[in-house]
Amino acid sequence: MKKDFGKVAVLMGGNSAEREVSLKSGQAILEALLRQGVDALGIDTAHDIVAQLTKTQIDRVFIALHGRGGEDGTIQGLLEHLGLPYTGSGVLGSALAMDKYRTKQLWQGLGLPTPASVPLQADSDFNQVVAQVGLPLMVKPVLEGSSVGISKVTTVNELAQAVETALEFDCLVIAEHFVSGIEYTAAILQETVFPLIRLETPRDFYDFTAKYSDNKTSYICPCGLPAEQEQALQNIAKQAFLSIGAGGWGRVDFIVDSAGQAWLLEVNTIPGMTDHSLVPKAAQVAGINFDELILRILEIELFKK
Repeated sequence: MKKDFGKVAVLMGGNSAEREVSLKSGQAILEALLRQGVDALGIDTAHDIVAQLTKTQIDRVFIALHGRGGEDGTIQGLLEHLGLPYTGSGVLGSALAMDKYRTKQLWQGLGLPTPASVPLQADSDFNQVVAQVGLPLMVKPVLEGSSVGISKVTTVNELAQAVETALEFDCLVIAEHFVSGIEYTAAILQETVFPLIRLETPRDFYDFTAKYSDNKTSYICPCGLPAEQEQALQNIAKQAFLSIGAGGWGRVDFIVDSAGQAWLLEVNTIPGMTDHSLVPKAAQVAGINFDELILRILEIELFKK
């Protein structure tokens, strides 16, 4: 028997640096819901979000927002205040996952493997930073996703420009040791970790262009690892996801070095749902098509809140 989800609002857009990607994700989700007979509407949260959420009788919310204001606990807190059930992680899990540095600190405290990192300022002693983290390294604004504002640094002389670029995003900036290896991502739906995806790009690293527009980026799934090794990596990813209070659905990114050691990079609590996105790719290999995946995500929240 088909479940009645009531009126479902798909939140998308917003004002973050990932606005355009969010609009694509939100539209794909909205179309999937409508195809399946769900009474759904799209809402761009860039303006008057409270008015838009309260002028129509809404029963639950599918959050398709990426970046600050949508993935950091802010909109989750508002929805809880309004008494509206929503998809994905709660306030705490969302806020922690959005902050790459605090996530890494928590993982380190739990003994989970993550590359060494230190906070950066424009006037930091860059030679000391290199001594602590090593080269090459990545410079990252901790509150941005989709590799926005990230630079790979191979010499100490490149640090000043990389920091200046990252500081444009008005948040803490970190230097993180660059681990040479193969990047994987683990898509998670409730208690299930989907088959891992191996990422390959001819670019220096898996940057914004590689993620959203470079047709030379390859996504290999099944990933080709022995079953036992893949299972071990899936278990680490799930532990990393749950440790920060994330729930519902999401994605964990990590790199495996030449010795087979996994290094956790970050958690995405509202991953992209575009034609380049990874969670639908992994779900497809697990036998779940896009439309079914969207309903399953929404269904979790039907009973959660």
